[in-house]
Amino acid sequence: MRIAQVSPLYESVPPKLYGGTERVVSYLTEELVRQGHDVTLFASGDSVTSARLVSPCRKSLRLDKGSRDHISHHVLMLEQAMNMQDEFDIMHFHIDYIHYPIARRTSVPIVTTLHGRQDLPDLKALYGEFDDVPLISISSSQRSPIPHVNWQGTVYHGLPLSLYSHSEGPGSYLAFLGRISPEKRLDRAIEIAGRTGIPLRIAAKVDKADEEYFYKEIKPRLNHRDVIFLGEIGEDQKEHFLGNALALLFPIDWPEPFGLVMIESFACGTPVIAWPEGSVPEIIDEGVTGFICGDIDQAVEAVGKASALDRLACRKRFEERFSASRMAQDYLDIYRRLAYRAMRPRRLSRVAG
Repeated sequence: MRIAQVSPLYESVPPKLYGGTERVVSYLTEELVRQGHDVTLFASGDSVTSARLVSPCRKSLRLDKGSRDHISHHVLMLEQAMNMQDEFDIMHFHIDYIHYPIARRTSVPIVTTLHGRQDLPDLKALYGEFDDVPLISISSSQRSPIPHVNWQGTVYHGLPLSLYSHSEGPGSYLAFLGRISPEKRLDRAIEIAGRTGIPLRIAAKVDKADEEYFYKEIKPRLNHRDVIFLGEIGEDQKEHFLGNALALLFPIDWPEPFGLVMIESFACGTPVIAWPEGSVPEIIDEGVTGFICGDIDQAVEAVGKASALDRLACRKRFEERFSASRMAQDYLDIYRRLAYRAMRPRRLSRVAG
């Protein structure tokens, strides 16, 4: 198929450091190319891909200190994509809802994967109007705030099987990976580590919007020799960081749409201890890839059981459920269905003529 992948521009594809959506777009794009499809990637100019790259900006917007108006670059990218639409069988958007007005006016089928939370009050009126736009969810729980829109399917994220290898033995510390913000509840992770007496290593970024929270609520808790703050880490450091951990702590307090870090941990053979929010019950297989806990006491107990889990079984469950090839195939099934529907009216028109 001739496929357009339209990525956000805030990070490169793949990201240099932190970045969930752009990382998934990269894995999907490369797997589709590997399977022989003709893929065009719309992304920042510092992206690295085997697909054809079309870029409205020279580098990722988060790392470009000279960029202040990020929306302008996305509008330019939409114009580029629309001017090329006749070259594609399907256009797959990952940029939230900014393209919805033109989605109704394309000559080729489009589909949008939603990567964020959908429970915000502002979205109610939006989806009241755009309830016809074809959407894909990344978990079943993500759908619950907007159940009556035009869902085409749920596709769980996937990683290349060769990206990480699993470690055979349990590590010596607990890990926290991702972003420091109120909903990620690093404070819970610090408390869990303190009560178990096991060191906690934190590899996380701090967005500008969360700096006040970090300095007020988190930084004072880092003054302990067993709590090590490493800052933001890149892709090449994750295997060592996750693989040498006893468990990944994921004590979230929000409706997580997916949680890519969980399957990154599974790929390294490291179980996850998490709260039952959002997608967590869909992603973790209780007692195999981790434990789902309702409070700190349960999490402390789960840490004590984590070393008994079979890390190879954790890795195998990742391979069965969360590979990039499975993700690509799930998306291709939806692409083909939408492309067939788009072709059918034209065929019927020719027959009638």
